[in-house]
Amino acid sequence: MKLHEYQAKEVFAEAGLPVPASELAATVEEAVAAGERIGLPVAVKAQVRVGGRGKAGGIELADTPEELREVGECVLGSELKGLHVDRVLVEDAVEFTNELYVGVTMDREAGEPVAMVSSEGGVNIEAVAAETPEAIAREHVIPSFGLHPYQARRAVSEAGVDDAVADDVADTLRTLYRVWDDNDGSDAEINPLMMTEDDAVVAADAVLNVDDDALFRHPGLREYAESTAGSDLGRKAEEYDFDYVRLEGNVGVVGNGAGLVMTTLDLVDHLGGEPANFLDVGGGAKAERVRNALDMVFSDENVDSVVFNVFGGITRGDEVARGIDTALEEFDPLPDPVVVRLAGTRAAEGREILNTDRVEVEATLEAAVERAVELAGARADGGRESSTDATTPERGGDRR
Repeated sequence: MKLHEYQAKEVFAEAGLPVPASELAATVEEAVAAGERIGLPVAVKAQVRVGGRGKAGGIELADTPEELREVGECVLGSELKGLHVDRVLVEDAVEFTNELYVGVTMDREAGEPVAMVSSEGGVNIEAVAAETPEAIAREHVIPSFGLHPYQARRAVSEAGVDDAVADDVADTLRTLYRVWDDNDGSDAEINPLMMTEDDAVVAADAVLNVDDDALFRHPGLREYAESTAGSDLGRKAEEYDFDYVRLEGNVGVVGNGAGLVMTTLDLVDHLGGEPANFLDVGGGAKAERVRNALDMVFSDENVDSVVFNVFGGITRGDEVARGIDTALEEFDPLPDPVVVRLAGTRAAEGREILNTDRVEVEATLEAAVERAVELAGARADGGRESSTDATTPERGGDRR
């Protein structure tokens, strides 16, 4: 479960981490009132779970009530990377002299948690890790002992953090590790951790993702679950019990197995496309599950084509094909072209059953992904692309 920034900051504040004064607002009037209570200037921050909000226009500063009203009207109700903004966090604007990064995650290769510090805060930490990995100091942690004080101080020193705030940054890192550990976290980050002129540190942003399977141990976090869905797609994923992650591309991806879906995502990227989502329907592909999966990807306005990658193991390919055909009957016309790759037990029989008036069928995964990428590219460019004997229409048009 991915917490919104305001939720993560509530958890951080309870643990003693330094967060700015802030209030959540759902209307422009609430935002203006919050700014007056907090004191201007303030930052107005869209509460959607995407990276790069600042560059996308999701974080704006306001120095006066008039500016705050204007910013509130601009951000509230807008679309940010495909997500509707229905709430903003109005937060005391921090005057800073430098930005740092601190984070905790699981190093799966090492099989241990890792605490990280970098002097290059306020930017995409994945880009830092790829381009200048030496800029990130790392300390692996033995879970039974936790993050020792000397480890936190060593990471801060190796990251080149200013001596004036080194102790505070080390304390922040240790507290962040405890938050991560106590809440069964998968990721916990403060980016940026801002340094102020009076040598204090402030958590200007907050990320906390927790393990869904551990929520029964955290009733307080479970209360966040419904509002954390954050979009119709998120709510549908919870309702349908799918493992679903929305991405930023336009090729919808559905598969029956996490590894199968990950492979498909990689291949979409390799063949020049951009995946729109990760959607694992789980074992088998019965008609209801297929229908719900298609409902999800068709509901995403960013999707221009769908690749359905199914491997029939225990579930036979002919049964899967009947499920797909039954599910597709509920969508007339199809909002997006669908390409199916069916392999495994009785796959040949399944491919014969599939209604090729409604879907394109490919025998190999590479061919299916290549076709889906081609169709998505054509629709994104506003053109039309042939699909078997039919013509792929614009969204909502006649497929015949």
